[in-house]
Amino acid sequence: MVRINGEEELHLEGKTLKEYLEEKGYRMERIAVERNGEIIPKTSYQNIILQDGDVLEVVSFVGGG
Repeated sequence: MVRINGEEELHLEGKTLKEYLEEKGYRMERIAVERNGEIIPKTSYQNIILQDGDVLEVVSFVGGG
């Protein structure tokens, strides 16, 4: 189980962070990701393998005025 933005997600173990984000439709240029309390650089998304017990926070940036 992986917890993402407070919600439990099952069957994500072994998937890369990049794969998960693309499947969920996130725009990479408009997000920041924290994994287990550590900010992950965008250049590392394809190297991060999701593991049981991971806690992710995905923050989307929005423009406006």
